[in-house]
Amino acid sequence: MNKATEDYVNWFRHSSPYINAHRGNTFVLMLDGETVADANFANIVHDIALLNSLGVRLILVHGSRPQIGERLQQKQIPSRLHHHLRITDVETLNCVIEAAAVVRAEIEARLSLGLPNTPMAGARIKVVSGNFVTAKPVGVLDGVDMAHTGEVRRMDAKGIRQQLDGGNIVLLSHLGYSPTGEIFNLAVEDVATCAAAALEADKLILFGSESGVLDSTGTLRSELLTRTAERLVANYLTSLTDPQQPHTELSRHLDAAVKACRSGVKRCHLISYQTDGALLAELFTREGSGTMILPESYEVLRQASIEDVGAILELIHPLEQDGTLVRRSREILENEIERFTLIERDGAVIGCAALYPFPEQQMAELACVVVSGEYKGGSRGDQLLKLIEAQAEAQGIHSLFVLTTKTAHWFLERGFVPADIDQLPGSKKAMYNLQRNSKVFIKSL
Repeated sequence: MNKATEDYVNWFRHSSPYINAHRGNTFVLMLDGETVADANFANIVHDIALLNSLGVRLILVHGSRPQIGERLQQKQIPSRLHHHLRITDVETLNCVIEAAAVVRAEIEARLSLGLPNTPMAGARIKVVSGNFVTAKPVGVLDGVDMAHTGEVRRMDAKGIRQQLDGGNIVLLSHLGYSPTGEIFNLAVEDVATCAAAALEADKLILFGSESGVLDSTGTLRSELLTRTAERLVANYLTSLTDPQQPHTELSRHLDAAVKACRSGVKRCHLISYQTDGALLAELFTREGSGTMILPESYEVLRQASIEDVGAILELIHPLEQDGTLVRRSREILENEIERFTLIERDGAVIGCAALYPFPEQQMAELACVVVSGEYKGGSRGDQLLKLIEAQAEAQGIHSLFVLTTKTAHWFLERGFVPADIDQLPGSKKAMYNLQRNSKVFIKSL
C-alpha cells in the first residue's frame, strides 16, 4: 500500500465517528451569491451531495448579491443602500427576482448532475423549493422607505420537515412572500438564521471568502463562544457609522451565527468557499477548517485546584466503594491535583479525569474518568476525553492507556484497543495489581 492510499485509509477510518454522529442531523448551509459564483462551487456541490448520501438532512439557503449588482449595472439602475440593506424599489425588485431565479436554477442544475465517472454519479438528489418563507416589509427606516426590502415573518418548519423526511434537499432563496401576494427581498443571513432556528438545526454553516476569524497574530480561531463573537460583531460595526455603507461579510456572518446560537442552534461554522474540501474538513476532522461558534454553557471544563479536593473525593467515592476505581486518599489527591481536569456545573464538580504522563515512553495514563450519576447520558465523558487527549498531544504524548475493570466498552467505543500488560511503561507495569486484574487499553493519538 503506497503512502497516499495509507493516508486516505487512515483519514476514512478516523472520520467514521463523525459520519455516525452527523447521520440524521439537520444542517442549514448558507450559500451567498459570491459562493455560487466562485470557481470552487462545483466542488462544494459534490460535498453537499456526499452529505446527503450520508444521511444528513440539508437546507440550502442561497443569496445573489453580486448577481443583483450585475443586473442593476447592466440596466443602469442605481444601487442604493441604507443601514446595510438594499433599498428595493420596483425596478430593483425585478433585477432581484431575475438574479434569484438564475442562481436557483444553477444550484438545481448542479445538484442534478449524475454522469458516470464524476463525484455525482448515481446521486439522484431531489431538490425542493417553494413558498416556505413568509415575509413582511422592513418599512420606513429613519425616514427612508425601504419599499420591497423585507424580513422573515414566519418559516414553514412543518412543510420543510416533511420534505426532509422524504429525503429531499430543501432550497430556500432570499425571496419571501406575504399573505397579500407581495414579493420581498430579504437578507440571505436573515433567511438562513431563521431557518436554522425554526428547524432546530444541529448546525448552521456559513460560507464566506475567509476561513473564519483570525486572532491578533493572524492565526485562525477554531472556536469562539457566542459572547466573544457578539463582542467582535460590535467592534466591527463601530467603524461603520455611515448608513449607506454595507457591513463587512465577516460581521454579517458572525452576527448571523450569534443570533442562531441565541435561538437554540447547537453549532455554527464559518468556512471558506474558496478552499476545496473546507466543508468536509470542518465536519469530519478534529482540526476542522474554519471557526466554530458555540453557545455559552453553564458547564465549564477547567483544571482542578487544591480547593477542589473535597468535591473530587465526594464525586469518586461511590465508584471507589463498588470497586470501579482504586481508592485515593486525600493526601494522594492533594499531591496529584494538578493532574485533574474537571467539569463544573453551576459551581458544583460533576465530572473529572486525570492525566499521568510517562514522557520517556511518550505515553500517558488516562485515569479516574468519572461523571456524576445525575448527569450521565450526555457527552460529558467525551468532552473530558477530548480535552485530556489535547493536553497529552501538547506534551508530546503519542498514546494514552487506561486500566479498567468495568468500563471496557466505553473505551472501546472511543478508539481504545485491547493491549497486553507488557506494553505498559516499566514503572506502571511494576505497580500493576494482579488482584484487580484490570484490562489494559491503548489509544494512539
